[in-house]
Amino acid sequence: MINKYEIIETVQMINERHLDIRTITMGVSLLDCIGTTSKATARKVYDKVVRSAKDLVTTGDKIGEMYGVPIVNKRVSVTPISLIGASHLNYLDLACALDKAAAEIGVNFIGGYTALVQKGATAYETALIESIPEALSITKRVCSSVNVASTRAGINMNVICRLGEIIRRTAIATASESSIGCAKFVVFANAVEDNPFMAGAFHGVGEGDRIINVGVSGPGVVKTALESIPDGNLDDVCEIIKRTAFKVTRVGQLVAQTAAKMLDAQFGIVDLSLAPTPAAGDSVARILEEIGLEQVGGAGTTACLALLNDAVKKGGIMASSHVGGLSGAFIPVSEDIGMIEAADSGALSLEKLEAMTAVCSVGLDMIAIPGDTPAEIISAIIADEISIGVVNNKTTAVRLIPVIGKDVGEYVEFGGLLGHAPIMKVSKISPKKFISRGGRIAAPLHSNRN
Repeated sequence: MINKYEIIETVQMINERHLDIRTITMGVSLLDCIGTTSKATARKVYDKVVRSAKDLVTTGDKIGEMYGVPIVNKRVSVTPISLIGASHLNYLDLACALDKAAAEIGVNFIGGYTALVQKGATAYETALIESIPEALSITKRVCSSVNVASTRAGINMNVICRLGEIIRRTAIATASESSIGCAKFVVFANAVEDNPFMAGAFHGVGEGDRIINVGVSGPGVVKTALESIPDGNLDDVCEIIKRTAFKVTRVGQLVAQTAAKMLDAQFGIVDLSLAPTPAAGDSVARILEEIGLEQVGGAGTTACLALLNDAVKKGGIMASSHVGGLSGAFIPVSEDIGMIEAADSGALSLEKLEAMTAVCSVGLDMIAIPGDTPAEIISAIIADEISIGVVNNKTTAVRLIPVIGKDVGEYVEFGGLLGHAPIMKVSKISPKKFISRGGRIAAPLHSNRN
């Protein structure tokens, strides 16, 4: 039972500690939109997205007013577009249709310009991948992702080799906007089909026709809770994080069920990730520092993050009938003021971030690097991070932004939730021979479980 003190505490979380619903994302299946031409398919895609999600934004606003909980983003994810356009290979028509639909219904992002190539790439998946730089340069709201590996399939190094150049082309195509196209593109290992967070959201083929997935947040809530036990031991720290995550996730469950009912859609999952923003008081890094670090990036950072991630999952999993998505702690550099400051001071390096991704929710996220970084180095960074996901049987991802015209020591400003970031140093030791070999890295031995 919820008592009056817990109600008061939840109100305080909302008013004083940055508790919010980070996103309501409607997943929409487009499998019934394949037409006889690319233009016909694009029309069907536009019509179905608008028809399905036309009330998403207004419904989210109504629920926010009803419960007094800020709902920051309303978004849409769709069936991987590589499948929908396979017959015609004109993916730019579909990208424009998605962008137009997103503008019409008022969402800030629409995800699903996606290819799943963990074991091999067909001609139609290759065509979508090659179209990514132009697609992200001519659209404002479209987000793209490519799944290049899984624990069961291994790692597709042929595609990873190509993606280094794709990312560079995307950076150049959007250079006038601080290479922001790369902020809308993510490379995955073990991508999940019900992720509500951008840029990696897509609507899996195993999902229903219309699904509501909700992503909760609240780093400020967790930090404030920890401030109440300045001398507690690590058992106390874990316990208070679990209790707080439970309460935050219950709010997400309520919002998700209400939204599904009002929109006549199926309730999918609650993603109980701690997702930061650049705002003061809304930082995952600050939680780690409250646990006991002088600054994120120093010795002990990975251990603190492992503790936090585990406690969040344990606390939240009992609070919702369906927990899914990514669920854990995000560490995007440009979107977290504590991470920004640590990177700026030199306390946080790319190498330390990679170590942290072995225990966090996703991976190397929103990291700005020099604009002249060679394609093979970008590919090698992706390969390193993807290997962590494959070997550890977890989702990992890479969202690197080579900012054209910028170098180490300079800053880039993306604005809004994407924040700003220092350009981080990248090792210039060449991996060219390794990357150019291509082929596949086999699945790890422990993937053979049947």
